[in-house]
Amino acid sequence: MKVLIKGAGDLATGIGCRLHRCGFELVMTDIAVPTTVRRTVAFSRAVYEEEAKVEDITGVLCRSLEEIHGAIAGDQVAVVADEECKIRETWKPDVVVDAIIAKKNLGTRITDADVVVGVGPGFTAGLDCHVVVETKRGHNLGRCIWEGSAFPNTGVPGMIGGYDKERIIRATDDGIFKGHVKIGDLVEKGDLVGYSGDAPIYAQVGGVVRGLLQDGVAVTKGMKSGDVDPRGNIENCYTISDKASSIGGGVLEAILSMKKKKRAAAKTEKQ
Repeated sequence: MKVLIKGAGDLATGIGCRLHRCGFELVMTDIAVPTTVRRTVAFSRAVYEEEAKVEDITGVLCRSLEEIHGAIAGDQVAVVADEECKIRETWKPDVVVDAIIAKKNLGTRITDADVVVGVGPGFTAGLDCHVVVETKRGHNLGRCIWEGSAFPNTGVPGMIGGYDKERIIRATDDGIFKGHVKIGDLVEKGDLVGYSGDAPIYAQVGGVVRGLLQDGVAVTKGMKSGDVDPRGNIENCYTISDKASSIGGGVLEAILSMKKKKRAAAKTEKQ
């Protein structure tokens, strides 16, 4: 079964890895200059590095349908820099998963494929997709929603290690981002972690740098540019998170459940 995932950030990659391990053929799209901060566990990195390995799965940048077919034949994930997702028209996926995590729908329609899954807030099951998967941390994380929408975006990051907003590294001015630390580095509160233009950015909490933009990305003041995990577990920087895994399981359930519903409906029609 062919699955097109819109987005190749860390959450989308968690979905992609879950589906790839279950035998789905995958194409993932992202913008030309990705703004993923958890780059070590994101296939979006392939856009500017040509290749990205996440755990035991490799994603490769593809520039043509022929290269996509080659990547899939080689048991890899095909990554395409395609902001408008034009590849959908030529590759013709069975399933479209919108995992851009934009907190709003940027153009996904329920008619885009036989099965369309919306990940997170901004989608309404039955209107612009068949099913929505919850992304908010807590009891319902990863749950399939067949009527209505996911929990609205609160603008407040999930609580980890007793911290929420403080975990986020944000640009302090408009400019070009440059990191002073690397993903996997341990920092203390007040440490210099990077620059937005000439303006320094300091850690608001101690822990391990779990995410950081690649150098050279244009940022605006307040833009998320990284995050610090106060739990300080360096190994977690290089493996898919509990949140991404849970959402991936939800998407897998959504796809298989939708296929089951369609088979049942077709059987009823024949009777």
